[in-house]
Amino acid sequence: MRAAALYSAAGSLLLTALVAAPAQSAPPAGPGSAEARGTAVAARRAAAAGIEFGRCPRAEELPGGMRCGTVSVPLDYAHPDGKRIELSVSRMRATHRDPDDGGREVPGQGALLFNPGGPGASGLYFPLVGMVPEWKRIAAAYDLVGYAPRGVAPSAPLSCQDPGDFFKGPRPAPEQPSDAYKKERAAEAGAYARGCAERGGAALRHYHSLNNARDLEVVRAALGERRLTFMGASYGTYLGALYAELFPSRVRRMVFDAVVNPDPEQVWYRNNLDQSEAFEDRWDDFKEWVAEHDDVYGLGDTARQVQGGYEEASARLAARPAGGTVGPAQLQGAFLKAGYYDDYWPHRAEALSAYLKGDPQPLIDQVGTRTAEDATGAENANAVYTAVECNDAPWPTDFEVWDRDNTRLARRAPFETWDNVWTNLPCAYWRAPRQRPLDVRTASGELPPTLILAAERDAATPYEGALELRRRLAGSVLVTERDAGTHGIAGGPNACINGHLEAYLLDGRLPARDTSCAPRPEPEPRRAAAPKA
Repeated sequence: MRAAALYSAAGSLLLTALVAAPAQSAPPAGPGSAEARGTAVAARRAAAAGIEFGRCPRAEELPGGMRCGTVSVPLDYAHPDGKRIELSVSRMRATHRDPDDGGREVPGQGALLFNPGGPGASGLYFPLVGMVPEWKRIAAAYDLVGYAPRGVAPSAPLSCQDPGDFFKGPRPAPEQPSDAYKKERAAEAGAYARGCAERGGAALRHYHSLNNARDLEVVRAALGERRLTFMGASYGTYLGALYAELFPSRVRRMVFDAVVNPDPEQVWYRNNLDQSEAFEDRWDDFKEWVAEHDDVYGLGDTARQVQGGYEEASARLAARPAGGTVGPAQLQGAFLKAGYYDDYWPHRAEALSAYLKGDPQPLIDQVGTRTAEDATGAENANAVYTAVECNDAPWPTDFEVWDRDNTRLARRAPFETWDNVWTNLPCAYWRAPRQRPLDVRTASGELPPTLILAAERDAATPYEGALELRRRLAGSVLVTERDAGTHGIAGGPNACINGHLEAYLLDGRLPARDTSCAPRPEPEPRRAAAPKA
């Protein structure tokens, strides 16, 4: 997820042109709305039909124990008898075997449904986590269920441009873009928005978070679950929060991992501004780690020296792209991923070190190798991301607002600011109606207790989002991984976090009050094969 975060008090941003909701925004869809009635109709149909699980499509390359099926949902919930689309669902049955005592049978607790975020990410591979040691106790009790949300292939996939044109490279990545460069990128954003409108047609307006939450309710019914046990990561936390607001009586247990700030005033423009600011701190964390291991990487023993090496590499790539495909923008994108996940730190540092010493191959391997399949998947994910965020809420329609806000922000947070602008700028030229974000608030007793997990230095969904959701969901408890910044912490290497996750999902137990866990160990420096970028 690329939108969420802390709103810094260090300099107010010029947001005055972002008003409540434009004239073309859709009316609220409350309990008595046509959408609510349509959701009830669709859920009843799904409950009666169920899901016919069978072998997964060969193209998905899923193991034999996985089973796949589809769920029919209305394209437009206000018209449940109109056009329908098929959502792809995957499942691994609970093992019912205690991993600590193979002879003990574990009673089943139904389905655990997962959304990995994005928007635009597929959860079809989620059930495979049951094979990971940290998940085996949960996999013993729950059927692990993933799905591809609407728009995400193969669930009525969206597209905004020819996938062959998606990976544009090499590209520059100026921290202080010129007026001419801004004009060029604004024109590209307008063309992309037109491509989404032309390819998506009249259906484009129906790809948004409120419909994603309604889809979740229909999938719950199709699975035969009386109440939903759900885990959402990143954008999945916002989806879960909307579901909790729309269907509180249908919630059994919910885990929110790496939390998007659900404040309607934050969704999505302000969240993206905040995210850009938070990434600057995370970028500093990475540089300090590299400097601590100067004996391995030779990039300098201060963060400033590491920054100098990065800037030198960017300048060299501007003059002569590595492998003809890796320019400054590709370099920035690669190191942005290190801001999401600590696991990338050793590999990115190794690639930067090798490049500056004359060997571009590690950098090319990590960044510049893209297949046609990669392009198709990335284009689809980006189309869904754009459609959902642009449809979800009002955005400034005057580029001058974006320019002023981000020029000011880039003075103190240059690393991600302008890249984030170019990613989201199609929303300034969007042609579909906007939704009005729900004001998520649940009163005491309205919703079962829920678990919120957050890393204190997560840049993609900064910590203020977790605090805000904690304030809005009565009975929720926040568990914080202190002094850590990996994006998404459930089921990872932190045994303390996993203990709270298991206690909640398996026994319904939460800490009496908000609590915290010590951070995971920092990654070990090593020269190893890089993960696939």
